[in-house]
Parts: sequence; structure tokens; C-alpha cells
Amino acid sequence: MGKTILITGAGSGLGKGTAIGLAKQGHRVIAPVEIHAQETALMEAADEAGVDLEIFKMDITNLDDQLNMLEYDFDIFVANAAINEGGPLGEVPMSVFRQIFEVNVFSTLETAQIAARKLVEKGNGKIIFMSSMAGLMATPYSGLYAASKHAIEAIAKTMQKELHQHGVKVATINPGPFETGFNDRAVEAKWKWFDEDVHFTPAEDMKEQEKGMNNQFDPQDMIDKMIEIIPKDSHKFRTVYPEETEKQMKDQEKEFWEKEI
Repeated sequence: MGKTILITGAGSGLGKGTAIGLAKQGHRVIAPVEIHAQETALMEAADEAGVDLEIFKMDITNLDDQLNMLEYDFDIFVANAAINEGGPLGEVPMSVFRQIFEVNVFSTLETAQIAARKLVEKGNGKIIFMSSMAGLMATPYSGLYAASKHAIEAIAKTMQKELHQHGVKVATINPGPFETGFNDRAVEAKWKWFDEDVHFTPAEDMKEQEKGMNNQFDPQDMIDKMIEIIPKDSHKFRTVYPEETEKQMKDQEKEFWEKEI
């Protein structure tokens, strides 16, 4: 039986592919996008795929836009919208860090609260937070994003316990590095403010770390996994994909338990 699924940040990347893929499976998909230009692009992509999506502008940091969610009835809410930027935590401008938290944590929770009220009123439903391997891992120069996704992990674990009594399920999906352009834009962004004459972080170290972007996975594989998991009535609280990423996450967690400084 088809579900009604609202997925934020459907204008690009994994969100866009997943929205179209879920609609192909017969689900009713409500697909808000951040800016008006993405509405046109998503409509064209949906037409090309032969599916119908309910598309509207919803910048999740805009309170007026958030209220558009109230007009829709849905079974599953996927908090997917997010931004990413790299850089050393010891030197990053706080305005950059605050913006990441504004989108990835505060505004994400605001939309999840709207969804929670609607689903609690119905007495059933599911909220899925798009986390990341960075929700449990931290690597040099990607700490801004990792910190925001660590916060999402805590939010999801807490809400899972709080909403269970109301019949509402909560889960996370944690992608590894997929080549959607999202990660590449993040590593480029820091060079707008980083100045070797002013900052102490070695630029060579950051450039060396960026080489990891050369080994990203095919996003269609992650999209297929999301299409599989999102409509399910029952699955693990945390879905990590691909499997090698799960091992990396567990190994790093063990390493920090044992690490001495």
C-alpha cells in the first residue's frame, strides 16, 4: 500500500533522486525545495520520469515557508535538507559554523516538531532524520558538518524514546560519501575565507584530506537504499550504507574509547 511521504531538500542530490524513486513505486511524494528555481528543475525531472510530485518552495530556515507543511497530511517525514562546509574548527569563522547549525540542527528540528505534532495527533507515522557517517565519525577539516550531524543523532535517539508512546517511529539514515556534488562543494567553500598568511592550519594538510573526495560512491546506490527503507513499517533504527562505512564508524568509535592523549 502506498504511503504519503514528505521529504525536505528534494531539489537536489539524494533527496531529488529519492523523491522521484519513491513516486515511481506508487507513493504520494510531497517534495519541497529550497528555492524557486529548483521547483522548475524538479518538475522537469518528474515529468521526464513520468511521475507526479507535489512541489513547493520551503527553505527550512524560513518560518513562513515551514508553515506550508501544515497544509499537508503525510505518513512519513524525511528531514533531508542540509548544507555542508569544511574547514578547521580552530579557525572557522563562527558565522559559517552558526549557519550550518541553523540549517542542519535548529531548522531541521523545527520542521520535525511540526511533523511530530501532526503524526502524534494521528497516532502513527514515522520521522526519518538524514544523518551521515559523520553523525558518529569525525575527521580533520570536516568537523563543522560532523558536529551538526552528531547533534542530529542525539535528537533522533531522544525523540525515538519520547515519541514511541504516541505511536510515532523515529530513525536515521546515515550515508557514506556519495558523489552528488554536496561534499565537493563543502571542501571548496573554505577557500573563500581561509588565508595562509593569517591562519595557522597547514593548507597542504587540508588539500591532502580533500583527496578522499576522489573515492566517492555512486549516488544511485544510496538512493535505491533510501527508497527501500523509507516506506518500510519496520527496520533498524540506524541504516548505514554502504556496509564498509558501518565498519569504519564502529572502528573509529572503538579507537576513541581506547585512545590516550
